[in-house]
Amino acid sequence: MTLNGWLQILVYCGIVVLLVKPLGGYMYRVFNGDRTFLSPVLGPIERGLYRISGTSEREEQHWTTYAAGIMFFSLASFLVLYVMQRLQGVLPYNPAGMTAVEPTLAFNTAVSFPTNTNWQNYGGESTMSYLVQMAGLAVQNFMSAAVGIAIAVALIRGFARASVKSIGNFWVDMTRCTLYILLPLCIVLTLAYVWLGVPQTLGPYVNATTLEGAQQTIAVGPVASQLAIKMLGTNGGGFFNANSAHPFENPDAISNFIQMVTIFALGAALTNVFGRMVGNQRQGWAILAAMGVLFIAGVAVCYWAEAAGNPLIHALGIDGGNMEGKETRFGIALSALFAVITTAASCGAVNAMHDSFTALGGMIPLINMQLGEVIVGGVGAGFYGILMFIVIAVFVAGLMVGRTPEYLGKKIEAKEVKMAMLAILCLPLAMLIFTAIAVVLPSAVASIANGGPHGFSEVLYAYTSAAANNGSGFGGLSGNTPWYNITIGIGMLMGRFLVIIPALAIAGSLAAKKTVPASAGTFPTDGPLFVGLLIGVIVIVGGLTFFPALAVGPIIEHLAMIHGQTF
Repeated sequence: MTLNGWLQILVYCGIVVLLVKPLGGYMYRVFNGDRTFLSPVLGPIERGLYRISGTSEREEQHWTTYAAGIMFFSLASFLVLYVMQRLQGVLPYNPAGMTAVEPTLAFNTAVSFPTNTNWQNYGGESTMSYLVQMAGLAVQNFMSAAVGIAIAVALIRGFARASVKSIGNFWVDMTRCTLYILLPLCIVLTLAYVWLGVPQTLGPYVNATTLEGAQQTIAVGPVASQLAIKMLGTNGGGFFNANSAHPFENPDAISNFIQMVTIFALGAALTNVFGRMVGNQRQGWAILAAMGVLFIAGVAVCYWAEAAGNPLIHALGIDGGNMEGKETRFGIALSALFAVITTAASCGAVNAMHDSFTALGGMIPLINMQLGEVIVGGVGAGFYGILMFIVIAVFVAGLMVGRTPEYLGKKIEAKEVKMAMLAILCLPLAMLIFTAIAVVLPSAVASIANGGPHGFSEVLYAYTSAAANNGSGFGGLSGNTPWYNITIGIGMLMGRFLVIIPALAIAGSLAAKKTVPASAGTFPTDGPLFVGLLIGVIVIVGGLTFFPALAVGPIIEHLAMIHGQTF
């Protein structure tokens, strides 16, 4: 580890924190229906969309209606994207002549993007046409991000409101999020990426002659626009197979830094939105502090592990950290930071090969996802994920002092605790059961590149990434087979909707409750004690659930490496 590396990490953290309050204030005004500087331009468009769709900003919905809207919208998104892939060969804007996508791969991809997972069992530049990339994948990047943020805002309203039956209007929340937040920011980011050298064209692929005289086809396309929402919406689905390690998606250190900041920007700002909506911004800062402690701990371990490298390499007289699978442009510090950021959020973008990380370095991305990606998390998804842990934390605090648990004046009762546990336990259900089957099923084992604990980690990472709606790939696993396409698709559905429904149920239950005034016995939830309790609950629940699997994978691989054995 170097001082320069730590300075880059601290500068990154500082910029993200500085963005929290202004961006959170703007998002609060958007979802509160207040006037913003974009209202004169976008207001008429917003109202026109409501008239076309037959809804109104004055119409509020019960949580069941809100959830039904999400389910039907997600189903429609899946069907449209699936059909577009299957008909790709006869649709326009296909200069490379891409053929129809194979059915199980089309299913996997059609599930992946509407669930904000963006798991890619394909090479974008060799599989998807311009039309599918733009009208299919990029559009779903916007929509799935907007759905996630809308759910988070609906859950926040559950804590902020009292004695009401409604939690907002899904169609209004999604429209405002897309129109006022995602689109304007993505326009600015797209222009910045084009300026930095990212392609944005509808022209055909470029044919070039190499110095040796051979012919080479260079893939280009509408890259910058998809890159902008891929990062801002924590989607991660790259135009190119190499993702953010590709020089056309990530030309230099400046673009790399912008991408890292945009991954965290909206998720971190939602903590401030929460504080503003509940009338106490200290509550939002307390949640961000818990996220920050977990994030810094993960960065420290991952950076240390990669900087230390492999002792077997050192024994050969080669000094330095582990540079395998990393870009020399970014080095160990920024590769480790990017890996922790992208898995702390539900963003599948990568600028290094996680399969090439050391055992402990690769374990941190795994743990980030297994904890439900509550460390900032995906836009919306991470925030309503950490609110599930907050429900459990205040329940534990109530048991400690012998009082009915309360949070922000709302009594946390059996229904909320059950719903929170259902949301938390659905993730290990999908991650561990599918992994257990895959490592004994001959057809699934045939896709594993490495033996021993490293091969196990490759499979565990795949299903963890799917159920956590992350989408990043560990590498070393040939996932484009019927088994993995279908089971990973099912895992993505479980990770998305088995969390969404309980979260909205909690929102509806809390919104209907009266607010209880704070008393001398009320446990304060905006101070260091609560931050420590929340971190403890997150770590203990994750440790108890996933430690056996981690012991079989990266932990035993690390111990074997120390004793001179590799896999």
